[in-house]
Amino acid sequence: MSQQIEVNIPDLFRKGFILWILVGIIAVVGFITSMYTVQAESEGVVLRFGKYLKTVDPGLQFKLPFGIDDVYVLPVRRQLKQEYGYGTPGGSNDNQFSESRTRNREKSMVTGDLNAAEVEWVVQFRIVDARNYLFKVMDPQGTLRYVSESVMRTVVGDRTVDEVITIGRQEIEEEARDRLDALVKKYELGIGIDQIQLQNVNPPPPVQASFNEVNQAQQERERMINEANGEYNQEVPRSGGVADQKIRAAEGYALKRVNEALGDVARFNSMFGEYKKAPEVTKTRLYWESMKEVVPKMGKKIILDEDASQVLPFLQLNQDGSGGVR
Repeated sequence: MSQQIEVNIPDLFRKGFILWILVGIIAVVGFITSMYTVQAESEGVVLRFGKYLKTVDPGLQFKLPFGIDDVYVLPVRRQLKQEYGYGTPGGSNDNQFSESRTRNREKSMVTGDLNAAEVEWVVQFRIVDARNYLFKVMDPQGTLRYVSESVMRTVVGDRTVDEVITIGRQEIEEEARDRLDALVKKYELGIGIDQIQLQNVNPPPPVQASFNEVNQAQQERERMINEANGEYNQEVPRSGGVADQKIRAAEGYALKRVNEALGDVARFNSMFGEYKKAPEVTKTRLYWESMKEVVPKMGKKIILDEDASQVLPFLQLNQDGSGGVR
């Protein structure tokens, strides 16, 4: 009996040791699988037995281990994009661009005036509702691609080819963004549209050269109009300044003439007042003042008495100061 006990004790010890090892492994695995980290630009959606439980913020989080709780981390604070008609190499998002064989189909469109155009565009969006994004639609980004293509074809089909290629790009972007944002809200994709940008918009290759010539002619026309407007804006102010200068000069000259006339009138009135006080004296004074101004301008003159009967015969009256005779 004692020999049998000695044989069974080691077996029991080994079995207990293995059991504790298994328990430890399970505890470690449970502890590891109960922790997870949500990145700074993301949110975590927690499912318990496949049913939505809660949404958690960034940071270190805990959940029930062993697959009881599952977590989906979604980049809700990162701006995502989808490209249509082209593809940028190196994209990490599977839905960022379509396959190369379908890009020509995406960008080939018909405008409202029944012309063909090749339109490339990009949609920038964010995940705004993680729960709707995961559970409302099976493939929200794939659905977004189809909806965006439908919206762009509708908007382009309402405009002429000239508007699509040249002057209507901004209006197309704004209208397409509003339409697409309304549809994704209606379908509850959990996505918010930030912006739609048109990239390359060109006519089909067979007629692209003709369209380029038309665009160059339009640009030349705009350039000439801008140059003419520039010259007009330069000449009109300058002409106005010259006109104002001449008006001010005329006004100054008129004021000067008026003041001179008023001064002459005042002087005449003053002289006339003095004249009335002593007419003979005033006449005599005016006469001598006038003669004083006139006589020096007359040159050499000889004044004779009116009663003189003869003049000396050799008096050279017309001789100037240098000895010559005038």
